[in-house]
Amino acid sequence: MNKEKNIKLGLSFDDVLLVPKFSKITSRKLINLKTNFSRNIKLNIPIVSANMDTVTESDMAIAMAVAGGIGIIHRFMDIDQQVGQVRRVKRSENLVISDPVTINKEVNLGSALRVMENSHTTAILVCDKDNFLEGILTARDVRFKSDMNLKIANLMTPLKKLITAPENTSQKEALEILDKYKIEKLPLVDKKGKLVGLITSKDFLKLKGGQNSAKDRRGRLLVGAAVGVKDGMERAKKLVSAGVDALVIDIAHGHHVRAINLLKNLKKEFKNVDVVAGNVATATGAKDLILAGADAVKVGIGPGAACSTRIVAGAGVPQITAIFECSEIGRKYNIPIIADGGIKNSGDLAKAIAAGGSAAMIGNLFGGTKESPGEYFIENGAAFKIYRGLASREASPDRDRAPEGISTKVSYRGEVKNILRLLVDGLQSGMSYSGADSIKKFWNQAEFIRITDAGMKESLPRP
Repeated sequence: MNKEKNIKLGLSFDDVLLVPKFSKITSRKLINLKTNFSRNIKLNIPIVSANMDTVTESDMAIAMAVAGGIGIIHRFMDIDQQVGQVRRVKRSENLVISDPVTINKEVNLGSALRVMENSHTTAILVCDKDNFLEGILTARDVRFKSDMNLKIANLMTPLKKLITAPENTSQKEALEILDKYKIEKLPLVDKKGKLVGLITSKDFLKLKGGQNSAKDRRGRLLVGAAVGVKDGMERAKKLVSAGVDALVIDIAHGHHVRAINLLKNLKKEFKNVDVVAGNVATATGAKDLILAGADAVKVGIGPGAACSTRIVAGAGVPQITAIFECSEIGRKYNIPIIADGGIKNSGDLAKAIAAGGSAAMIGNLFGGTKESPGEYFIENGAAFKIYRGLASREASPDRDRAPEGISTKVSYRGEVKNILRLLVDGLQSGMSYSGADSIKKFWNQAEFIRITDAGMKESLPRP
């Protein structure tokens, strides 16, 4: 058999452009970007931050969900640390924190400060072993204290000086109490005095500024978390208990027996939690994952800026072609396709969605932002952050095979909300050129044209 005759053409983002078409859209702001991230999870913008250790932890996930997208907490940390990251996202904009951080009054100051640091809070409620509220310890209480052995009982503001409210207090009533007494935190207690929740003034301010936030049924920000094939079930169990909305199987080659077995086991064990599987780059791969129970499929083998799979292994499919082929299968089974990797700008995002993606996962563009966990440093007067692929030697030093990713530096880009605004504006502009005011219409109305290298050069700004 002559294999040469069967070689297909594969197209990447830079190989195509969207053809401008007749449009009735008078303003980009009229374009609806609502989409499905997975079978049961809806987003207000089709953007996902990648589950990379230099891209997404709780700060990034919070920012993504506030903007209307979702962040996927990476798995390259202890299980309990990842669980803590998920819980922080879930607490961040939930008006009533149902499980606030507490300590016992017999704890010393050193231990209390560590709890404050780990939970990213400046105040902790003090309860006894039966969860009866006894006081609060705030940053003001410990500001000038240097003896780390001091007991919290001697430092805290006692219960008799606290303003509390009943557990059934409404949002309006809580806001009035916070305003009247000029306090930052309002503990909620039952009739016996047991702590049942906490409302903070900061959460009211976030609520006012996050009208487009992506939230679960309880009003908490959405968040996903990655799991691997080695400890996937154990990690998933604790993540689900912490309230994670989606489990994302993190494996470079998702069309693999180990990934499919993990997917089946996760779906069998956690029937009410969406599981995203991948990565694949072919229609067959997408179909096999869907038939195994995937609630969404991640598409992309090697297009990422920090991925070297195509160079090291010689394997992959150019991303536009991969999205096209997988999205046809996805639509047949009504399962969302997430375009993962290779997006350099808002134009690439528009192409990824037009080709059939329900959402796009982005790493590099977010790697240099304030919210990313990558190391920040100054070099020759310029600010940078570390960004690396999860298959790089730095991210996975114990790998027993050649690394399929690189570690590099990216320029510091400030807050991620500014990057998101540019991406959303560019996507809406691309949709308007196709006359589409929704993502589903974009899929149907978008038309691509192949371009040459000269056409790509012509597309670039130049003097």
